[in-house]
Amino acid sequence: MKAKFLATGAILALAAALPMLAHHSFAAEFDASKAVRLTGELTKIEWTNPHTYFYIAVKDEKGQIANWACEGAAPGALSRRGFKKGDVKIGDTFIVDGYRAKDGSRLIDARRVTLPDGRSIYGGAPGDGGPGDATGGATASKR
Repeated sequence: MKAKFLATGAILALAAALPMLAHHSFAAEFDASKAVRLTGELTKIEWTNPHTYFYIAVKDEKGQIANWACEGAAPGALSRRGFKKGDVKIGDTFIVDGYRAKDGSRLIDARRVTLPDGRSIYGGAPGDGGPGDATGGATASKR
């Protein structure tokens, strides 16, 4: 009986830890030495926890379109900073300042997002340890 109780406890502890595995620190996925600025049109937005993702089509120097994924903070954090899902629509132009994924994919950590209306939002996840970590609740600013 005691072994069954311990096994059940271990399974419950592992199940509780799984959501924490999905949430990562900045350094686990992104490279702070690879800053990038992207300007592109919004093609898709995923307003989900623990991170929002929005996708932009970026035209390079040769006129080729590349699709980029931009990872931001949780919806609640962005909302408190003044960025709500309803503020943007597919086709809007964004400027995103962030850091590239270590694996070289077209994924960036969106540290600063400039919305079509000119507002600039801190997009990082509070406490992730990345550049400009704004655990104090940064707010929107006008550029």
